[in-house]
Amino acid sequence: MHRVSRLLLILALSLTACATAEPPAEVKVNRRIYVANESSNTVTVIDATTLAQIKTIPMNLAGAHDLALTRDGRKLFVSNLLSGTVAVVDTASMEVVATIPTGNRCHSLALSNDESQLWVVNIGENNISIIDVARQRVLGTIPVGKLPGHVRFAKDGRHAYVTSQEEGKVAVIDTSNHRIVKTIDVGRLPHYIIMSPDGRYLWGGNTGATEVYVIDTTTNERVGLVPVGAKPQHIGFGTRGMSGLFAYVATEDADEVAVLDTKPGALKVVERLKIPSKPSGLGTSPEGGRIYVSVQGSDELHVIDTGTHRVIAKVPVGIKPVGVVASF
Repeated sequence: MHRVSRLLLILALSLTACATAEPPAEVKVNRRIYVANESSNTVTVIDATTLAQIKTIPMNLAGAHDLALTRDGRKLFVSNLLSGTVAVVDTASMEVVATIPTGNRCHSLALSNDESQLWVVNIGENNISIIDVARQRVLGTIPVGKLPGHVRFAKDGRHAYVTSQEEGKVAVIDTSNHRIVKTIDVGRLPHYIIMSPDGRYLWGGNTGATEVYVIDTTTNERVGLVPVGAKPQHIGFGTRGMSGLFAYVATEDADEVAVLDTKPGALKVVERLKIPSKPSGLGTSPEGGRIYVSVQGSDELHVIDTGTHRVIAKVPVGIKPVGVVASF
């Protein structure tokens, strides 16, 4: 590691304690849905109540891909895949207020539990950049596996998880020293990962195959592997009345959203929802009553009611929509 990078990483370590802190109290925010449009380099803003477009925000950079939103809904981070930068959007003005260079093929984002740091996966450099959110600058980098995909934090903040697509593994990073302490074999081209709402399980999709895997974060062992359909992409969670919690998986090449029962011992696909034209990104409303699916073939956002599993709206967005996030 270069001396400058090492010094920056030491500085990052000094802030690691923040990643394990309890999250701040939530603040009421506007009801909005944000969609990153990779090929039109924009973010579409949608009113979550009326499902009408509010604004299209130009990124002025190439390849808007992933999104991370602060809990108070005031700040939105956008990865720009082709320009190696993260854009910072003030959601009140719906304008880009800062641009932070991170690394080659800046791909995905995750805020630390206390939102003091933003971890950015750089596919082209096989590393993660750590951004100080308050000062809006990179503190240092963490080397990870080949072709990293997405990163997520454990509920207690002590570990972070990052996929290595080329190696077929999920790496476990100790956030106190930024070292990889374990790698978990999961399958072919693991890409997207997400924590279950209770924080115990990490769910991910093997995009180069057909399965979803589940890792128990208390043991860091894989405890489930379920076929869902060709090219699984983003995953989200929703509730169906008294029926409990279900996982929703966008299966891009199957043109479906697979619905999985998440109860222990009952992990299986219970329904398949047809979503033509390459469903890819997937977000959920905070209360779990709606699923938002970005559809790349039609450049739309499909809104699914979890109670009926019907598409209740199709909202035009930009070209090649990917990341989706909602604030309420």
